[in-house]
Amino acid sequence: MIITMALTAPVSTTTTLLDIAASLGLEARKTDDGAGADVVVVAGSIPRGELDLPGIVEVKEKHPAFMLGSREARPRVRTIVRVGDVEIGAGTPIVMAGPCVVEDRDELIEIAHAVKQAGASILRGGAFKPRTSPYAFQGLGERGLQHLADAREATGLPVVTEVMEPDQVEMVAHYADMLQIGARNMANFNLLKRAGMVRTPVLLKRGFSATMDEWLMSAEYLLAAGNPNVVLCERGIRGFDPAFRFNLDLNAVPHVKQVSHLPIIVDPSHGTGRRSLVGRMALAGIAAGADGVIIEAHPRPESALVDGNQTITPEELRKLTRQCEAVASLLAYTDAPLSMVAGD
Repeated sequence: MIITMALTAPVSTTTTLLDIAASLGLEARKTDDGAGADVVVVAGSIPRGELDLPGIVEVKEKHPAFMLGSREARPRVRTIVRVGDVEIGAGTPIVMAGPCVVEDRDELIEIAHAVKQAGASILRGGAFKPRTSPYAFQGLGERGLQHLADAREATGLPVVTEVMEPDQVEMVAHYADMLQIGARNMANFNLLKRAGMVRTPVLLKRGFSATMDEWLMSAEYLLAAGNPNVVLCERGIRGFDPAFRFNLDLNAVPHVKQVSHLPIIVDPSHGTGRRSLVGRMALAGIAAGADGVIIEAHPRPESALVDGNQTITPEELRKLTRQCEAVASLLAYTDAPLSMVAGD
């Protein structure tokens, strides 16, 4: 049940609703509609006779299971997530870029300067790296986090990096500006709950066999635990064709925009697995309405320890960021009302 109040509703109405839900043994949380009005979401139904309270303007019995992340809970605005000074979902697509994995402090700082000059506004890099093989390089751990913090200090770029275990959340949040929960951990509910207890923004990647509802329900775990700063990331789903590492599912972007208020970005590096395809699929993601892209970039992809085949150079990234800006500008123009563009 989603119960929306008027802006002028007394605080007592929200308090009473939460008390009623508790007395019925129902889990309930207060959020807002994005314009200042209280919204109470209830895991279950409160009898209609209990809802004769001042200021209630709408009661929805039918809604998606992901209540807090749904458009029904926040119909007036879309959520903007701030990572440092960067706003995701504010209308201008952002670029996150950097190496798949942190290899060396000086090299990372070199890459951070290069991707910033190329137009990236957030530095990505893995300190903990889940690998298919137990014998492959797994990352530098906390030392890698320290290198990321040093790169942020050197460039001013906020940092996003993956957290893999519930007991790592506070440590990673100490170093990073945004926590990434990878595809393999999308349904690690203990990790989601722990990450939801901190206010550090979270980048939630879609599992490579996950449906839309499963993905959005994972986001709901973060929101329900108290963290509203969630960004979704479409990173490709498992297909049958070995020509591609994964298939970047661009249907997901407009679909998420229709059913959820959360921002969404795309990962064409993992979504294709091929350097030659990254640029076009990044542009396709922006054209589909994505709020940004996350790209693997390295000055020497052929020598990268992880995912060199899908990594582009800073020079290629510079060209791509300009193209993303052009596509976004074109979409803003064509989506504008005729009265706004007629004289242009």
